[in-house]
Amino acid sequence: MDVRVGVRVEGVVQGVGFRPFVHGLATGLGLSGLVGNDAGGVFIEVEGAPDVVGRFLDGLRTRPPRLAVVERVTTQNLDAQGRDGFAIVSSEASGDRRALVSWDSATCDDCLRELRDPADRRHGYPFINCTGCGPRFTIVTDVPYDRPNTTMAGFAMCGPCAAEYEDPADRRFHAQPVCCPACGPSLSLLPSEPTPADGRIAGPVCPPADDAAAEPIAAARAMLADGAVLAVKGLGGYHLAARAADQDAVAALRARKHRADKPFAVMVPDLAAARSICLLDGTEEGLLTGPRRPIVLARRAPGAPCRRPPLADAVAPGNGFIGLMLPYTPLHHLLVTEPLVMTSANVSDEPIAYRDDDAFERLSGIADAFLFHDRPIHTRTDDSVVRAFRGRPLPVRRSRGYAPEPVPIARGRSVLACGAELKNTFCLTRDGRAFISHHIGDLENYETLRAFEEGIGHFRRLFDITPALVAYDPHPEYLSTKYAHDQDLPVIAVQHHHAHIASCLADNGVAGPVIGVAFDGTGFGADGTLWGGEFLVADLRGFERAGHLDPVPMPGGAAAIREPWRMAAAYGVPDDLPVARRPGWATVAAMARRRVNAPLTSSMGRLFDAVAAVLGVRDQVNYEGQAAIELEQRADPAEFTAYPASISGVDGFTVRGGDLLDAVVADIQVGVPVPLIAARFHNGVASLIVDGATRIRDTTGLGTVALSGGVFQNMFLLDRAVSGLTDAGFDVLTHHRVPPNDGGISLGQAAVATARSS
Repeated sequence: MDVRVGVRVEGVVQGVGFRPFVHGLATGLGLSGLVGNDAGGVFIEVEGAPDVVGRFLDGLRTRPPRLAVVERVTTQNLDAQGRDGFAIVSSEASGDRRALVSWDSATCDDCLRELRDPADRRHGYPFINCTGCGPRFTIVTDVPYDRPNTTMAGFAMCGPCAAEYEDPADRRFHAQPVCCPACGPSLSLLPSEPTPADGRIAGPVCPPADDAAAEPIAAARAMLADGAVLAVKGLGGYHLAARAADQDAVAALRARKHRADKPFAVMVPDLAAARSICLLDGTEEGLLTGPRRPIVLARRAPGAPCRRPPLADAVAPGNGFIGLMLPYTPLHHLLVTEPLVMTSANVSDEPIAYRDDDAFERLSGIADAFLFHDRPIHTRTDDSVVRAFRGRPLPVRRSRGYAPEPVPIARGRSVLACGAELKNTFCLTRDGRAFISHHIGDLENYETLRAFEEGIGHFRRLFDITPALVAYDPHPEYLSTKYAHDQDLPVIAVQHHHAHIASCLADNGVAGPVIGVAFDGTGFGADGTLWGGEFLVADLRGFERAGHLDPVPMPGGAAAIREPWRMAAAYGVPDDLPVARRPGWATVAAMARRRVNAPLTSSMGRLFDAVAAVLGVRDQVNYEGQAAIELEQRADPAEFTAYPASISGVDGFTVRGGDLLDAVVADIQVGVPVPLIAARFHNGVASLIVDGATRIRDTTGLGTVALSGGVFQNMFLLDRAVSGLTDAGFDVLTHHRVPPNDGGISLGQAAVATARSS
């Protein structure tokens, strides 16, 4: 006797070809029924023999489309109807909104074959896509994920596209962004500073000729070859592009963007080109070629500067790593035939431009021309940035290709977590899911703050979340903190470094307690000083400060972040060192001694700054973390000697960071090479991590260590610390889904608020 079963599928099951997959699975098994989208996900009714229905349910769970994430499948028995056929029915907009929106996915191989096939009607069309690839999160305006709820709503499908859309046998069956040259977005190359009418596409239809996109792309390539800087509209915003081998073009881009030293990302046409520039392991190659397509920070290959064409020195001055990415849109595949700088389109510290009118206004003094298309971007989304660590990704910036994929979290009241001031993300929770936003940036100007506020509103609508409470960082001057207090909701303060450790716990699905090592630049401490070199005993509910780096003055406050030599003066290094010849050294040293405009800090980041300045690596920075980044790259990986650091105290121990600096100075004075000194310092920090954790284990019995904070983006230190802790018998937790830097703070805040309110 046949049975009929109602099925509810939750997860990332809209916009990923799930309904066509269900249709094919059911018809292949000879089952009848229906499938449709609603605000909660996918609903199915399936009828047939019990064993065949069981095979169908197993297939739902084990063989979904490549972009789908099936989180939950629930069933209920229904009365059999005896009807034939299986149908995809109209979407239902009503009901509890639980449907998840897919992240934007790189162009699939099937679409690439069509893009390159002169006989295909989409040959050379820069907006080709299907159910397995293309824009998702950046074009979604509402759920359920149907064309009217995307920025493709203004492009009416032509007859051939509509036929593909309605054909269950076609891979574009119910692909919402489906289009072609006859009915979809069109491409133009526009001069800089256009009038409002210049280049505006009057309607959704572009000429169906094969060269409709070829002409602007060919012209754009020619301009790049001549040394131009182009603004290129992508998935989540505009890029600024220049030939990576053209020193003058890249230098001009730096000058116009007001970006002195911070490395530019480079887009290369294929994996072979990436291998010619950088040494890549299997994890890095998988990240580069996978559907998420982040920027991957990889080490330069030996001799890469001598290759032809080489990368211009201005791409990543003084940096042994290159941020590489492969094309992830059809437009990129058509445009990128050689390495191109492809950096966020903004002036330094501003958010990326994504609205066309704003882009034309803000970028007209930077770009020589605009490679523009008329498909609107709904959500500004920067490129993601990752490093590879021991076979897993270590996110540095989590954005395009990852957001808004949720991270599992304990169930509880819905929380809005406002994040930190720098590298801001926010987080909203519901029903055991933490929706961490795309990268917002530094909340230091009105545009970024507006993006933060608009993003929260969009996530609340998209995932139907009404927060019951707000979590925030207690730093009184953070704009995210002020925003939290402006909401008419209960608030929960989460100390900055506790949030770091909680973020690592949530990232790994662990509740604690653990030994937490939180090393970063600065964060507002529970005692009102600036923390940053912390040993905590922590779980998701609370923490105790078990130890910390010995506090030192930070002369000039924020000025010491921009000028690392000030921290060398604060640590009291000898006046006969070259760093002490800086103008103002005596005044700054006196500020530190007298504690005048010199707040105390236990920051590990500031200790790295002091060492970089003393070694002559970097005494003034042009971007955050520059001194520490350059110090890491000077360290000799073959050196395993470690400088010692004394630990003292019973009720909360103190690590004397000055011991490490004293050892650095002693080796400088006897002529030890900088790479050896830099390595010994890093090894010394790794050793003090092991020593501090061992002290805490001896008193608490805890055997798991969680490492978090921006300092743990340093691969040299992270590797040596994990090895040392593992050798000492600890289990070690590191980040792999959210960044260890402040981009992960919002997840930690959300996890703590959920635990405390449950």
